[in-house]
Amino acid sequence: MAIRINKYLSEAGYCSRRGADRLVEEGKVTINGEISEMGTKVNEGDQVEVEGQIIQKSTKQKNIYLAFNKPIGIVCTTDRRVEPDNIIDFINYPTRIFPIGRLDKPSEGLILLTNDGDIVNKILRARNNHEKEYVVSLNHPINSDFIQRMSNGVEILGVKTKNCLVHQLGPKKFKIILTQGLNRQIRRMCESLGYRVQSLKRVRIMNIELDVPTGKYRELTKEELLELNKSIKNSLKTFD
Repeated sequence: MAIRINKYLSEAGYCSRRGADRLVEEGKVTINGEISEMGTKVNEGDQVEVEGQIIQKSTKQKNIYLAFNKPIGIVCTTDRRVEPDNIIDFINYPTRIFPIGRLDKPSEGLILLTNDGDIVNKILRARNNHEKEYVVSLNHPINSDFIQRMSNGVEILGVKTKNCLVHQLGPKKFKIILTQGLNRQIRRMCESLGYRVQSLKRVRIMNIELDVPTGKYRELTKEELLELNKSIKNSLKTFD
């Protein structure tokens, strides 16, 4: 049965569907020697290549799910030309994997990596309201007014952020739980209120807690995967 090129690359464990769409837009994907277009379908026996590399979809591929504690300075990209700071070279995992979402270079903490493109699409859909928890330190003391304003939403990038849970942990430190992922959202929210982020660490994604040392990773447990799949069971996906 023919499937769209982005789904083919995702199921082959090469990248997420969003990543595949970007590769197609950049003209880096060919099917039987012809440059692929968005939405082109792959039939059985077709030869798919990305920048000259043949991509084969194996039905026996083992799905990999890792929880990684990203250090400050590492870039969440699969582009290995970003050296020596890209996440793929840093982890040096023996099988091709890719990060689920992003954590910007100055930030640290939990990020998930996988070769399962389907789960990537479900988790990344902001409207699925999947929680991500962060601990943030600022350059100036905060007060109840700051906590309330952050909780009720802040105007950034031309939109008001969703209501979220914010709890003060110290004079300059707070915890925040987001269900959306705007570009550099927490930093922009703080900046709009006159603060600058000194440190930002993600400590949880949905039911997955950060529990490994900086720069280390572990496989998700069976229990974590069961709970994760249960919570994204009804998540919206991109169309096949």
